[in-house]
Amino acid sequence: MARKTTTDDPLAPVTLAVGQEDLLLDRAVQQVVAAARAADPDTDVRDLTPDALQPGTLAELTSPSLFAERKVVVVRNAQDLSADTIKDVKGYLGAPAEEITLVLLHAGAAKGKGLLDAARKAGAREVACPKMIKPADRLAFVRSEFRATGRSATPEACQALVDAIGSDLRELASAVSQLVADVEGTIDEAIVARYYTGRAEASSFTVADRAVEGRAAEALEALRWAVSTGVPPVLITSALAQGVRAIGKLASAPRNARPGDLARELGMPPWKIDRVRQQMRGWSADGVAVALRAVAEADAGVKGGGDDPAYALEKAVVTIVRAARAGRGQP
Repeated sequence: MARKTTTDDPLAPVTLAVGQEDLLLDRAVQQVVAAARAADPDTDVRDLTPDALQPGTLAELTSPSLFAERKVVVVRNAQDLSADTIKDVKGYLGAPAEEITLVLLHAGAAKGKGLLDAARKAGAREVACPKMIKPADRLAFVRSEFRATGRSATPEACQALVDAIGSDLRELASAVSQLVADVEGTIDEAIVARYYTGRAEASSFTVADRAVEGRAAEALEALRWAVSTGVPPVLITSALAQGVRAIGKLASAPRNARPGDLARELGMPPWKIDRVRQQMRGWSADGVAVALRAVAEADAGVKGGGDDPAYALEKAVVTIVRAARAGRGQP
């Protein structure tokens, strides 16, 4: 099977996704995987972290197959690869295998710059995934999200959405998707206000997302804001329970199952499967059990079993964050 080699082709032999914006990095991977599975539904996808890619591993994954199966090999945090493994990758760049697409995710900083330069020199297809720090960049992102759906939103609506949601691109993208799904016609500022103003950063699900991701400061900040703005504590414990249970469900699911199949089996939308996959890194079965016990204790505390619901919630969030970080070797 012949394949294109243009740098705009998602099935180019090597795709280099450069930057530190997780959502854009994930989308770069998803685009390649979708293109590969459109060409061959049985495409094998291997998603690897630096510790899983030891010297010789890449050669094994890219060795010729009798059945010429298509394969996508994703290497995350490529800047953290060992020196010997970087040599393997550089060697592969000079002679990439047929029917295999290598996707390198690189932070773009000085660390691992030799690999970054080598991939560019080899003609890798490059996808920019910069961290969107400036409000203007996030505003441009929201506008592009609406354009991608073929829907119209007023400039005031786009600004209101950025003001309400904040800096999290995943939350911004999710908000655009919800508005597009729920609202017909042009989306204006009044619609955004009805859905999000005063609620987005106080969302119980924002608390849960930051907690299961191990982001302590952000989780506690979101929790305190939620409590101060009157979000019922029982909604927060419910969201925490859903977040931890989702990780437990996905962790026990078959590793090679496709997002669509998992969505049906686990009762989650496909976009949530992708999000939970990102959140579950570092989690262990013991960690899930500890987190669920903490949520149960908090739930009892906010329903009358304790004197201070806010304290019960903070204790649960701290426990969940520790469980999330334990498998990553973080304190």
